Amino acid sequence: MHPEPRVRVDVAGHLAEIDRQGYTILRDVLPPDFVDEIATAVRQLEAGMNVAPAANEFEGRETIRIYNLLVRGRTFERIAAYPDVLAVVEGVLDDGCLLSSLSSIDIGPGETPQWIHSDDQVIGLARPHAAVVCNSMWAITDFHEENGATRVVPGSHRFDHYPDLAKHHESIPAEMSKGSVLVWHGSLWHGGGANCTESRRLGIAANYCAGFIRQQENQQLGIPREIARGFEPRLRRLVGYGVYRGLIGHVDKRDPVELLGERGDLKIVWDK
Repeated sequence: MHPEPRVRVDVAGHLAEIDRQGYTILRDVLPPDFVDEIATAVRQLEAGMNVAPAANEFEGRETIRIYNLLVRGRTFERIAAYPDVLAVVEGVLDDGCLLSSLSSIDIGPGETPQWIHSDDQVIGLARPHAAVVCNSMWAITDFHEENGATRVVPGSHRFDHYPDLAKHHESIPAEMSKGSVLVWHGSLWHGGGANCTESRRLGIAANYCAGFIRQQENQQLGIPREIARGFEPRLRRLVGYGVYRGLIGHVDKRDPVELLGERGDLKIVWDK
């Protein structure tokens, strides 16, 4: 079951902000006990898995990341389909969107700024273009400029070019309190900030893509079927056990959910 959202979000208002500036912040949308549960789960994973920072500047030499969170505990299953956040994501993409990646990003003291980039940059479509990626960052601790809040370039989702990763780009911090969620258009220029404090800045990156785009994390191979079988129906579709617009993703003209032992009722678009 999903925890009940603390506030009812104005989906239309948030979509208007994303259209205008490329991002929006759902402030204080997460119940404090849920946020604390996530923090505890991530800290336990970090300790138990003995996770070390990556050996590259982009992921961060002082940043701990844990990928494929859906296989690491039931707590994380509640994130991907969280109703208020998903409603905004679906407004940017559509209700056939997929979960592209679910990971924790724990920025440690002394971390330097991440390169300003856009999340659809590797796809390489001519810009500007309709959203094919919509991502979110959940604030599990307070996010402020000093501890590495995500930095954004307002309006950059409309630029006709991608950022040069080797150059400095003026940006502002997307500051928000613990329990808030930043949602942005995949073309927005952004990057993690520098952490100049003595504390860690923990966030959950819940990233989504259009149903016709390949996911960052290969969910169907990365999540064992016995785990996916226990997901609620919406989450199953989000990780790929569904068919986009009656065609993309079918298995021999069958609904892939049948691979989990469920009854499918797929009508291929040509059969309708």
